[in-house]
Amino acid sequence: MNSLKDQIVALKKEKNAVILAHYYQEAAIQDVADYVGDSLGLSQEAMKVDADIILFAGVHFMAETAKILNPTKKVILPDLKAGCSLAESCPPDLFEKFVNQHPNHIVITYVNCSAEVKALSDIVCTSSNAVKIVESIPKETPIIFAPDKNLGKYIISKTGRDMLLWDGSCVVHEAFSLDKLIEVYKLHPDATIIAHPESETHILETASYIGSTAGMIDYVKTNSNTKFIVATEAGILHKMQQEVPDKILIPAPAKEDNTCACSECGYMKMNTLQKVYDCLLNETPEIDVPESIRKKALIPIERMLKLSK
Repeated sequence: MNSLKDQIVALKKEKNAVILAHYYQEAAIQDVADYVGDSLGLSQEAMKVDADIILFAGVHFMAETAKILNPTKKVILPDLKAGCSLAESCPPDLFEKFVNQHPNHIVITYVNCSAEVKALSDIVCTSSNAVKIVESIPKETPIIFAPDKNLGKYIISKTGRDMLLWDGSCVVHEAFSLDKLIEVYKLHPDATIIAHPESETHILETASYIGSTAGMIDYVKTNSNTKFIVATEAGILHKMQQEVPDKILIPAPAKEDNTCACSECGYMKMNTLQKVYDCLLNETPEIDVPESIRKKALIPIERMLKLSK
């Protein structure tokens, strides 16, 4: 393992490449990354990249976003099959019909969507800035929010805005079991529950803190409690534990029984350290976004980044 990591580090230097990784990637990949973050942080970091090659250790829509922001750089993804259930829940052709059926609406899309859907949008958001972006829209302006209905419901509860929601969701965040969560909490009544806003309402109602992956990490760092039940994809625990080595972190349980008794994203876990090495060595698979789509998708992303400064 260390040898493979060393080879990846050497290849990065040789090829003037950087590795951007999401918190949900396996620990070994996070360890060789130049930057590990959430969707907003990764988008911001992608704009600063001074490299010839960006290896995106995440899922397809994230690599697409990096390519939209960096058209002259080579963007590669370890496994092209690393998709996203949330992005797939919003096919561009159906979403375009939906948008056309509701003229005069501002279209806000969560970053977890395809480049084609972003191109149909007025502004993009992440879980870190979604509330701020919705609140930036005049109250008299009707809003379409897509694709995540759970994040949309959470934003409505925080802002009071009556948004028209697309019926999409993330299978990872809908996999949490309330009954099992209650059982875990009974075993650890001194724990603080924290949750990602892609989770269903009944899970969010149990949480003392709701926020993005980066927000959750900041919360456990600054909160005085020493034990947390974490309701998001279990990959976050690696970086979170590094930030708070003396605190106890417990993954929120999933409905289905699995080896980690937690909720994992099968797409995120398709990337492996070996695939990262092969991808960097061969500089493939490469991500390409048609220029006509890229230019349209860039506008709502840049609007988001401007509002997020």
